Amino acid sequence: GSSGSEDEARPGTAAAAQKREERLRKFRELHMKRNEARKLNHQEVVEEDKRLKLPANWEAKKARLEWELKVEEKKKECAARGEDYERVKLLEISAEDAERWERKKKRKNPDLGFSDYASAQLRQYQRLTRQIKPDLEQYERLKEQYGEALYPTSDSLLHGTHVPSKEGIDRMVADLEKQIEKREKYSRRRPYNDDADIDYINERNAKFNKKAERFYGKYTAEIKQNLERGTAV
Repeated sequence: GSSGSEDEARPGTAAAAQKREERLRKFRELHMKRNEARKLNHQEVVEEDKRLKLPANWEAKKARLEWELKVEEKKKECAARGEDYERVKLLEISAEDAERWERKKKRKNPDLGFSDYASAQLRQYQRLTRQIKPDLEQYERLKEQYGEALYPTSDSLLHGTHVPSKEGIDRMVADLEKQIEKREKYSRRRPYNDDADIDYINERNAKFNKKAERFYGKYTAEIKQNLERGTAV
């Protein structure tokens, strides 16, 4: 009688053990998934913090450098095949893109005139940076050497970590001398008119007044005449 009752109890015990093993297996799977999700979340937080610490225009600079590298590679391929890169580039541009760029070029006014010294300084900076010819081979070597450390963040220690090459220093000196020569050409002293009205306090102010008169004189002529006659309201 006892052996019969044991045989009846075994199937239930085996089923309970199997059910318990299945629950443990699911628990282990959930535990592994939770750890994996926690690890991924931590990685995303670290990456997001890293992106936030980068300069505001870092993505644009990186994209431009990558684009310039592709252009250089395309030029080398064309040179190896004996083809003219400019001609190949024009053949790859669609008629719609060419028309859109032409319209954009017509709308763009490169010289907006003088508004203030800050905007004039910005225009000078943009003009000078457009003239810079980067050494892309040197850039590739530095990227291989430093990897992600080549793109500094707010936590990067930059002072004393970079030594410019002699070629780079010579290029900078030549550019500065060129700027000085150009500035001296345009900053020559104008002939002084003794009969002209004195409406300035120094030479820089006189230059500013002349620029203001050139751009806004036609709008303020009547006000100035009324002030001189004493009839201004």
